Amino acid sequence: MSETAQSVWNSCLEFIKDNIQPQAYKTWFEPIVAVKLTNNVLSIQVPSKFFYEWLEEHYVKILKVALTKELGESAKLVYIIKMENTYGNKEPFTEKIPSSHRSGVKAQDVDIPLENKSPELKNPFVIPGIRNVKIESQLNP
Repeated sequence: MSETAQSVWNSCLEFIKDNIQPQAYKTWFEPIVAVKLTNNVLSIQVPSKFFYEWLEEHYVKILKVALTKELGESAKLVYIIKMENTYGNKEPFTEKIPSSHRSGVKAQDVDIPLENKSPELKNPFVIPGIRNVKIESQLNP
């Protein structure tokens, strides 16, 4: 059975709809159009570059899970961004950008000194040779 881009995308949309808020689904997923499916690469058309950036920033994980569920581990997503041409030509043009499927940023490992290597420096705020002088507060009568 050969799957079409639209049938795969509709299955992904059902999964996504069950896992996000209805308003977010209506805003960010209803305007998307499935364009083609070739070798486990689904191409979807989004209205703008901002739209693409928002999806990649906020929904890349759920998109990856939905696509993997439908097409397997080798699934890939390509965005086709529909752009209006402002140079007099009435025809809009498109730009293809592959999904990054970025994982979260991992914090860099840092060695933290667990013990003081120099025993003569116990408190960095104490200056050797200066005594602590207790000064009575002038606020208490």
